Amino acid sequence: MRIISGTHKGRRLIAPKTLPVRPTTDFAKEALFNILRNSLYFEEINVLDLFAGTGNISYEFASRGTQHITAVDAHPACVKFIKETAETLDFPIDTVKSDVVKYLSAISATFDIIFADPPYKFDNNQFEEIIATIFRNNLTKPNGMVIIEHSKETDLSHLPYFKELRKYGGSVFSFFQ
Repeated sequence: MRIISGTHKGRRLIAPKTLPVRPTTDFAKEALFNILRNSLYFEEINVLDLFAGTGNISYEFASRGTQHITAVDAHPACVKFIKETAETLDFPIDTVKSDVVKYLSAISATFDIIFADPPYKFDNNQFEEIIATIFRNNLTKPNGMVIIEHSKETDLSHLPYFKELRKYGGSVFSFFQ
């Protein structure tokens, strides 16, 4: 994986092969950040990265100037890798080892962007639980958005707060607001 833009543009990061992850492709990530840069000032937002895996999305936000990023993953090796990489790159990423739904149910903070990249094998009930928990607990700031990455076989357009989707190869980003 590589950082597409910002202070660490072009930097390649190699995660251990033992991590149970499927990082967002550079193609899909670049397309997503092209959308976001037209509506956000990265320096002024705070981000919650759920199912953070390698930290790929968190690093991209940090490289573009985001100062408040929380990366949540249940796998200890993923959290360790993100923490070590953030320290090496001097990125402002707080790491949390937790089940995502439990974490969302326990916090009271609000975020401008909540990005979630759960396993592609998630069923609609699991996606629905994440969206419902976020909006029931008012975890987005006014005009904040939730972005869920999922496979093209999954359709989330029936869920409350759905706004739009964008497809990039085998990856789809569903936006909720």
